[in-house]
Amino acid sequence: MAKILVVDDEADLELLVKQKFRKKIRENIYEFVFAQNGEEALEKVKEHPDLDIILSDINMPVMDGLTLLSRLPEANPMVKAVVVSAYGDMQNIRTAMNRGAFDFVCKPVDFDDLDLTMQKTIEHVKQLQETIKAIKENNILKMYVDENVLNFMTHKEFENSLLKNEVIDATVMFVDVCGFTSITENVPANTVVELINGLFDKIVKEVVAQGGHVDKFMGDAVMAVFRGEYHLDRAIDAALAARHQLAGVQEITAGEKTFKPEISVGINSGEMVSGNIGSASLKRLDYTVIGDSVNLAQRLQSSAKAGQIIISEETYHKAKESFHCEKIGEVILKNKAKPVTIYEVME
Repeated sequence: MAKILVVDDEADLELLVKQKFRKKIRENIYEFVFAQNGEEALEKVKEHPDLDIILSDINMPVMDGLTLLSRLPEANPMVKAVVVSAYGDMQNIRTAMNRGAFDFVCKPVDFDDLDLTMQKTIEHVKQLQETIKAIKENNILKMYVDENVLNFMTHKEFENSLLKNEVIDATVMFVDVCGFTSITENVPANTVVELINGLFDKIVKEVVAQGGHVDKFMGDAVMAVFRGEYHLDRAIDAALAARHQLAGVQEITAGEKTFKPEISVGINSGEMVSGNIGSASLKRLDYTVIGDSVNLAQRLQSSAKAGQIIISEETYHKAKESFHCEKIGEVILKNKAKPVTIYEVME
């Protein structure tokens, strides 16, 4: 359905339009809204943000049609106007076009010609709306899909690229917002989402600043991957920066409980498999990393206390020249037959 605003001070025009387009009104092809001058028309534009086109006279009291045309881009830039006027001289036509009119129809109105003009204008507006929708969807896609995957999508070999898996040397970091689950029981759902998204945003900014990318969000935890030169150093720098950022966040009060945002972090570096993991039949694939190195990073995070950044002994030997670390000792980690020696990265 197309929604059309008719702007004219002639009292009988509304009745005439409803009579001429009664069939399309009944079939829900057209819906008409009416105003008697430009000022009233601007109010109707506010009341009906889903308007598609405007049919407007030029000579009207309070606010004429040419002034209305100049005000439309501010009121609703997507709406296109067709001027319907007895003042069909070239000067008025040129003025209307220069102020953004899409087309011009002279009175007395040939309603068949007006209908064709309306259809053409509506089709143009619908194309604009589809373009804007595609841009928005693309921006949303960028929020959820890794940049490397988006770059693959511009290549002819996209499908073949997605089928390739590789072993890479990288660093994985798991960051958990400690104690957040308890506060979710005491605040509204919208507030919970707003709070966790705000905290995630601080963490993600530090990950991106160090050249890492967020692999996924898991409940109140973030998984990030760092590749390329000095990937371990950059991951630890991101963790330290994220911990510092959250240290500046004020306590959150919910009912009788208070919540001071802190993070626990597990970082591990080594070989892992990179590829599309998931279900092809469901068409749900994650471009992610898997392997023992990834699992160990998650286990290290689960052993970390609030405020701690925990690494394995093997990772410690790679990082000890760049960062001050203190040995914690041996811990039993899930799916590990032997105890694992862990270290804490200090400030």
